[in-house]
Amino acid sequence: MFTSIIGYPRVGKLRELKFATEKYFKKEVSPQHLEDIAKEIRKEQWLIQKNSGLDFIPSNDFSFYDNMLDTAVLLNVIPKRYSRLNLSLIDTYFAMARGYQGGAGDVKALGMKKWFNTNYHYIVPEIDDDTDIKLAGTKPLDEFLQAKSLGIQTKIVVIGAFTFLKSAKFTGKKKASDFADAMIEAYSRLIAEAENKGVYWIQFDEPCLVCDLTAEDIALFEKLYKGILFAKKSIRVLLQTYFGDIRDCYKNVTALDFDGIGLDFIEGKKTLELIKSNGFPDSKILFAGVVNGKNIWRNNYQKTLETIVQLKALKINTVIGTSCSLLHVPYTIKNETKLPEKYIRYFAFAEEKLQELVQLRELAECECDYKSIETFKVNAALFTERPDCRNEKVHERLEKIKASDFVRQPDFFTREKKQKSRFGLPMFPTTTIGSFPQTADVKANRNAFKKGEIDEATYNNFNRQKIAECVKLQEEIGLDVLVHGEFERNDMVEYFGEQLDGFLFTEKAWVQSYGTRCVKPPLIWGDVSRNKPMTVAWSVYAQSLTDKPMKGMLTGPVTILNWSFPREDISVKESTFQIALAIRDEAKDLEANGIKIIQVDEAALREKLPLRKSDWYCEYLDWAVPAFRLVHSGLNAETQIHTHMCYSEFTDIIKAIDDMDADVITFEASRSDLMILDSLLENNFKTEVGPGVYDIHSPRVPSIHEIKSSLDKMLTKIKPEKLWVNPDCGLKTRGIFETVASLRNLVEATKLLRNQKK
Repeated sequence: MFTSIIGYPRVGKLRELKFATEKYFKKEVSPQHLEDIAKEIRKEQWLIQKNSGLDFIPSNDFSFYDNMLDTAVLLNVIPKRYSRLNLSLIDTYFAMARGYQGGAGDVKALGMKKWFNTNYHYIVPEIDDDTDIKLAGTKPLDEFLQAKSLGIQTKIVVIGAFTFLKSAKFTGKKKASDFADAMIEAYSRLIAEAENKGVYWIQFDEPCLVCDLTAEDIALFEKLYKGILFAKKSIRVLLQTYFGDIRDCYKNVTALDFDGIGLDFIEGKKTLELIKSNGFPDSKILFAGVVNGKNIWRNNYQKTLETIVQLKALKINTVIGTSCSLLHVPYTIKNETKLPEKYIRYFAFAEEKLQELVQLRELAECECDYKSIETFKVNAALFTERPDCRNEKVHERLEKIKASDFVRQPDFFTREKKQKSRFGLPMFPTTTIGSFPQTADVKANRNAFKKGEIDEATYNNFNRQKIAECVKLQEEIGLDVLVHGEFERNDMVEYFGEQLDGFLFTEKAWVQSYGTRCVKPPLIWGDVSRNKPMTVAWSVYAQSLTDKPMKGMLTGPVTILNWSFPREDISVKESTFQIALAIRDEAKDLEANGIKIIQVDEAALREKLPLRKSDWYCEYLDWAVPAFRLVHSGLNAETQIHTHMCYSEFTDIIKAIDDMDADVITFEASRSDLMILDSLLENNFKTEVGPGVYDIHSPRVPSIHEIKSSLDKMLTKIKPEKLWVNPDCGLKTRGIFETVASLRNLVEATKLLRNQKK
């Protein structure tokens, strides 16, 4: 039995790629320096995988920004507005990812969306009617040859043709099927060139196969791969799926000439059933995803071996591996020096999951009873009751929740009238999403406090000064509803987790969210509760500095759950409701202390939405939406509740979002060309809404005209009394200059609109 992984993290164990790339953006290092860093990261990771005993080691899973963007460049899918800049290839690549504003021109970035049901964001390829799809790059082969020069044989990993087309945006009249022949030719050439370079295995990632498929989708998939597979001679082709099962196309997939098929046994609820009911071809190798690639808990060897035993009984030639790429977990637990051993032994990050695969292989191949082996015994001991997990008070409170606790009174329209009267805001109120730039001095102050180099009073005084400057700046710019800037916060989830009971925290367990943006998700260890106010003092201080309304800023329970590594011993519903009660207490305290606008961010609401529509309500929305309502249902009618959502497809769950019963919702919309507007109109969306008018993930500054044009477009779908004006996300990752310039243009564009409507 062999072992395999789908992909590995790529920013470096200590985020070396992130820092080198950001220096490149600032023109502090050369393209060659950036490539040298990348080569060293790839080398180190391949050696770790080889030395672990892993059999199938991936290459081309590395990326400077995003694998979908890499594939777009590989296939010559570069919109003309970027190629016309006449930049180098690497700078064209980054212009597509981040936008560009300089002597060569001014272009926005490509769209960005969540990668299926994860917190990773991918760059959306854009295909015009005249796009000439062809093999136009050598990156997969270059990285294969680099590994080969180190004595390491790898399987090349490439986003599959079907998933690429299904995930792309088509800007003209043509659709995916119109580009099938060109895709077949490009992928066939890739296979031929890979064979010439001595590639033995090539892996095509096709996660779109786990979604709901139409007959047209399946026909496109079959056409693509009948053509692509015709090109292979000696090379072996692995079709790799993840994030679910392929119930809609299992027979179609197994009938095609793939040499290996990768199936998910963690999120694929029907995977084993499909194999038992339909069989698995003797001529193919099953790459079984039995180790969770998304979560950080140790694998339960007993359960996994039960699955492996069943596959062996079916006489299936099996390679065991991860359920998805290890991109979604941190590098290694070795970097954690402060977590006590009583906790560490329960966790497995990317490097530790390599060890788990090797141990599972050894146990599965053992001719004796594997339960007698020490490796198995040590693992089994982890799955008895964990210490310090249960809080009886939390469970008692959960049991007392009533149906009325999920309903806010009075109704939305009554609240809306009361709030308009109370706040007296102008038409098209302007605001921001919450955070302001986390400048070097802000980070230095926080780090000094964490290291004990300054006392709490010094730390707090610095933050109070920053808040005062931020409030003054917003007043000067002319914003209507202000924020305190969140200078005391490291991350919108980590900050709350640090103050809630039930969480554990790491030092260097970074996970890539998009591009150079990395997050350090908390670990939910036990029952969650709040023992003291978390944000009240900062918000009250900020409100004391201005007569304008100050938003209290909270992160919602669903987002805290989704952006943490959750427990596996209780349901995510129960864990989320625990968090909701804690955030409810904080919201009530803010209201009691004079904060009358409270934003409860649910940026990740859609993130864990099941990929199949039939599961949306029964498995998720039926408890995710009530969890949000549980937070705000006990507040007064005059208190205005905002929420924020970003970088996901919202159009198909607009009714569920409206049912959250917030008073104002701000959406990311700038990178999706305001596509959400039609859905808002079609569904008679009652909630007041602020579609983001510019993209904060790009350093470019939008012009007044650009923002005004977006607002004019919004007003064709949204009633004037319902429209708010704001950026599309928080500003913490941006610089001061571009932030101030963009917000000034936002306010000026709003003034023009107000004058137009007088």
